[in-house]
Order: sequence, then structure tokens, then C-alpha cells
Amino acid sequence: MASNRKQLIATALCKELSLDPKQFLRNPEKDIKSLCIEIISSTPSGAALLKDNELMKWIEFADKFPGDSEPCFKALSELNEELVKISVLLGNGFEHSAADIIVFSTVHSSVIGLSKLDQDKLPHLLRWVDYIQNMVDVANLFERIKLEKVEFDPPVVKVMKKAEVDSNVKNPEQGKKESGSAENVKPKKSAEDVKPKKNADAKKAAGGNQTTTDNKNNKKVPEKEVDEKDKDISVSLLKVQIGHIRKAWKHPSADSLLVEEIDVGEAKCRQVVSGLAKYFTPEQMTNRLVVLITNMKPSKLRDVASEGMVLCASNDDHTVVEPLIAPEGAKVGECVSFSGHDGKPEDVLNPKKKQFDKIAVNLFTDDNGVATFKGIPFMTSAGPCTSSLPRASIK
Repeated sequence: MASNRKQLIATALCKELSLDPKQFLRNPEKDIKSLCIEIISSTPSGAALLKDNELMKWIEFADKFPGDSEPCFKALSELNEELVKISVLLGNGFEHSAADIIVFSTVHSSVIGLSKLDQDKLPHLLRWVDYIQNMVDVANLFERIKLEKVEFDPPVVKVMKKAEVDSNVKNPEQGKKESGSAENVKPKKSAEDVKPKKNADAKKAAGGNQTTTDNKNNKKVPEKEVDEKDKDISVSLLKVQIGHIRKAWKHPSADSLLVEEIDVGEAKCRQVVSGLAKYFTPEQMTNRLVVLITNMKPSKLRDVASEGMVLCASNDDHTVVEPLIAPEGAKVGECVSFSGHDGKPEDVLNPKKKQFDKIAVNLFTDDNGVATFKGIPFMTSAGPCTSSLPRASIK
């Protein structure tokens, strides 16, 4: 069992680092830790990588990972807890690393054998496993782990058709007339009653024509309102840019908030306050590319100025929240585009109109973790923005 695991780890790690695994598997007595160190040290940057204490921590995790079921599940539970606040094991949550390859290769055979009951106890671990097996090339060395996923259906706002609105306004008593009850059947009028009725009908007809004219004149009003609503929910109103976090620190008076200094290609960095302190440390956010809205109205959060909003994906109960991932090669300051939505962004969003709130109900990641507005990707010059969380809401 241990020998097979060691071979899998070596093969996967060598493929990730573009090395030949055969040269490292000649000595069957070598343990997993020594094997991983030898493979990594064979790369040009290996010496520097092995100075990373976090990387060494995960190599030791793989080396000591138990084979028995109960200790094995305990180790998986500990890994699950580690993954509560991070999307990948190293790299500030930006991209996978050798640590992810080593640990995935280590736990794969144990995770694939979990019952549905045990899977439900390890949501963060399974989210990470699903990300690795979908986004990393070496995953095709392993049997795919089948996971039951909750389908995500973006909220749909039902808009009444104009004909339905007019019908309800013109015929509020329609239901009563169609009921067919005996009390709705009127007795026949005598001949003497007919003349007054004709006069009344004439007046009613005159009034009816006036009402009809008014309705015709007013038909454009609902159409204008619909147009305004469509305008308010167009994603083109948002100015979404790629930013680089130069510095991050804890908010001086709010434990749940972080303050970030973000370069978006302007003369001066922007200061942005984000509710990410429960999920990331300032060190994890520093030197990270993020996707942010830069035309939000500047505001103060607990007396600290904020000039934008970092867009994050989160699961349903908000136990996992992570900033959207800009693709490698995306340029700092470039605007994110949405195919078919070429309107000009607002200079500053009007908070009274709740424009962002109306747009946000249609922001979510798809099955592959690609960030979208109504299924249209957040696109940059280097490709789409993504997340390790599939079918997640974005805000």
C-alpha cells in the first residue's frame, strides 16, 4: 500500500515538474519525504522551494499519512479543517503548487473509498479535491472521484407581461363574472327600462372611450419603466478591473475586515476594505491578483475609507469565501468584459438605485468554476476569471 502510494506521488510530482519519475524510483527503501525532497531539489528553483516551511509541512503530512481507516479519516478531517480558509494549500490561494499534487496523490485512494455519510463530513476537502481533479493535468493519472453536487439555479425574477397587467387593471371583476353563480344572473328588463339604459350606455360609452384613450396614452409608461429596469440590471454598468494587492492589513476596529492597498493601473493605489479577515490573513492576500469593481461610490467601513469592492465567490452557507482568480497573464488595470454587453460603465454607481444588488443576483460560477453574468464569462485578455468553487454566488 505504502509502496504504491509512493509511486503515485513520485509519478504525479514528476509530471507536474516535467521530470522523468524512473530515475527517482530506483531505490525502493527511500521514504516518501526523502523522495519528494529529491524530486523537488532536481528543479532549478528546488533549493528555494524547500526552504518554504509550509511546503515541508505538507511533505511530512504525506510521509506520515496513515493506512488504517480510523487514523486515516482523522487525518482527512484535519486536512478538511485546514482547507476551511484556503482554496489551495500554498500560493496565497492563487494557483495550485507541488504541495497540492503531493497531498492529492496521498489522499486520493482514501477519499475515493469514502461513504456518502463520511463525504458529507468533509465538504472543504471534497471541494479542494474536485478543484484539483478538474484543473490539474496530473489528475488524469488517477481514477476520477465522483461527487454529488447541489445544482445551482440562479434566481429568476418573474416579469408580468404588459397584457397581463392591462387585463388585471381593466377587468378586476372578471373572476366574479365568470363564476356563473345564480346571483350573477340578472332578470330581464321591461321595455320601459330600456331607454334609460340606452342613455346610461351612451354615457358609459363616452366614458369608456375616454378610458380607452387614457390607456392608449399611458401604454408607453410601463414600457419606459421596463426599459429603466433593464438598464439597471445591465452588467455593463459595472467597471470591473484586474487589481494587484500591494499590501494588506487588519482593520483597526473590526475583526472581520481587512484593508487592502490595490494597484489598478492608476497614478495612486486604491484603498479597499473587504470582509475577508475570517477567511484569509493579510499575508495570504498580499501580492495577489484580484477582480474588483472600481466605480462603487466611495464609502467608509468602520471609519476606514474604501474605494472599491473585491469580488468573491462563496458557497451557500458562506463557510468558504475566496476572491475571484484572475488568469495568469491578465494585465493590472485592464477591464473585464462581457460578450454582448458593450455599454459604458457608470462613472459612479448610484447606491439608491441598488444597481449592484440587482446585477449580483445573476453573478455566479459555472460547473467549471468560471465566473459569469447570466452564463457569460468574466473575460480578460488572458482568458476568463475563475474560482475553485463551482456553482457559487459572486459578490
